[in-house]
Amino acid sequence: MEEVVGKIWDKWLTRQVSTDFPDSQIKLETIQSQLQIFYRSLGGDKTKTFEACEPRHVKIHRSTIQKIAGSHHNFHLSWQNESSVRLPPYIALFPEPSLNEFLYFWLVALTAFMPKMQHWLRDNQQATASILAKYPGLKKQYQQLVNAYLLTRAKPETLALLTQQNEQDIQRALKGEKLISKIAPTSLQPFPIALWLYPAPFENSASPEPCEHNNAKRKATNPNTDIKELKQRKKAQYVDEKKSTDGLLMFQAEALSTWTEQIDLDRSQSDEQEDDVDEIAKDMDIINLSRQRKAGAAGIRFNLDLPAEENDDLCLGDSISLPEWHYKKNQLIANVCNLQTMIADEIKPVELSANQQKLAQEVRQLLSMLALSNRPKKGQLTGSEIDLDAWINHYTQPVKDSNKQNFYLDNQHKYRDVSCLLLADLSLSTECYVNNEQKIIDSIREALIIFSEALHSLADPFAIYGFSSIRSNHVRYHILKNFNMRYDRYVRGRIARIEPGFYTRMGAAIRQSSQILSQQPSKDKILLLLSDGKPNDLDRYEGRYGIEDTRQAILEAKKQGLSPFCVTIDKKGNDYLPYLFGQHGFAIVRDATQLAKVLPKIYANLTLNR
Repeated sequence: MEEVVGKIWDKWLTRQVSTDFPDSQIKLETIQSQLQIFYRSLGGDKTKTFEACEPRHVKIHRSTIQKIAGSHHNFHLSWQNESSVRLPPYIALFPEPSLNEFLYFWLVALTAFMPKMQHWLRDNQQATASILAKYPGLKKQYQQLVNAYLLTRAKPETLALLTQQNEQDIQRALKGEKLISKIAPTSLQPFPIALWLYPAPFENSASPEPCEHNNAKRKATNPNTDIKELKQRKKAQYVDEKKSTDGLLMFQAEALSTWTEQIDLDRSQSDEQEDDVDEIAKDMDIINLSRQRKAGAAGIRFNLDLPAEENDDLCLGDSISLPEWHYKKNQLIANVCNLQTMIADEIKPVELSANQQKLAQEVRQLLSMLALSNRPKKGQLTGSEIDLDAWINHYTQPVKDSNKQNFYLDNQHKYRDVSCLLLADLSLSTECYVNNEQKIIDSIREALIIFSEALHSLADPFAIYGFSSIRSNHVRYHILKNFNMRYDRYVRGRIARIEPGFYTRMGAAIRQSSQILSQQPSKDKILLLLSDGKPNDLDRYEGRYGIEDTRQAILEAKKQGLSPFCVTIDKKGNDYLPYLFGQHGFAIVRDATQLAKVLPKIYANLTLNR
């Protein structure tokens, strides 16, 4: 009975203090693609991603019933930093869905006009004035938004004197009647302004102390364990668990209950040891990260230790110094990365399995028409057929050049002149499972073998390399097959031996691959990148720095006459790959288990008319 009454009380109290309109709710995920297009059309930074912001604690004036309910502590405040735009996960502020939707677009407009915030009050007001001056068509909608929003705020006369003056100034600033540069200091903060952006929350930039190395063997993630991912990013801080006061408990001994004083009550709650950690994480404002490597069973495991030398691949020569692009300085900084070329020396020859033989045969049949096919060359001076397109184009020109008589198709037998270098991402994330039996790295192994069979049948010169990294001073560049190696069962053995590595410093690997591929005599040179996620590393390479360096490396490859193309299994690849490779420079494979079938087809399409 007590539980039933409690639920009724909680439902009634929540309904009394709630100011949202659930039936008119607009979710960020439903219009995120539209917001990104709108943001970029206003001149916003193309590298920024859109993410849901986390609730932020704000100390405001609360009514008695709000205090009883314990509500109105945390609010979703919009903000941005150098790498992302953070917006509320949903907006249900108004009874009209159109106003809730327009509020999303208004906040995005502010982020485009205010890339950096120096003064919260002045910058928001100036950005608002700039938007309305440049796009006067928004004035009517903005005025409707302000009028509806002011109805949701507290009436100034119901507040204390100083708080009342601050609220009046804020409301006049929203209407555009007054430009305010400061508000009177009070013990309480102003009620959050949903129409404005806020500064980014404080980030603790202090780097953690080195962790104790753990030489235990890496354990595979249980395939039956679902790893849950929060859609909103949390603020984290490192905590030091090695304190001198640890273990000291201050209490009164007589306050401890004895066994006979304990009462066995059925509280109707689960006694399972595994808590719903994703729900707990959603309720936390700051997540503390331990510096210690020891941990119990978890959904995500990291192992940053390098393998023992006797178990590692053979290093070939000294490391290679490579530059890196610093987007803030707009400069290519020399000798930032150390790339170590490696090769597996103790390998066993591997034969194709029955399934691989069948798949390889299907791929060979598909690509056989590419090997020595007749490809008509248009717009030639001589040929066996008339090129109607060229003739019509010439005939429709207002001024005709009688010297140009290239109206023929040349059907001569052409040989392929294509070289390909495939660069495989061997980062730690490839250890994740795609189903109960197969990991991403398993799909990559099979795809590389079938891809090799396909190019070997075409007689196209090709090379295959893999890479991973641990900061800039250790980029591992694995030779699986170079252009001088003959494709055989030993190459298959080298491919079958690859394992997940560490992180994904794409820029250095792309630069080294571009240098190797550019030395090939072929007319067409394809640089094919096989990846499962964004560029990242333990240092500043995470975020925009890594994106910009990778993009610069791709631009350098194009200047060398190469054709970069990315094949990824990252379902969120549309968020960043167009900026890196261009709108037609990538392909997303939704099902990683189909990678072996899809990769040769992609290569065939890339080289069809070459």
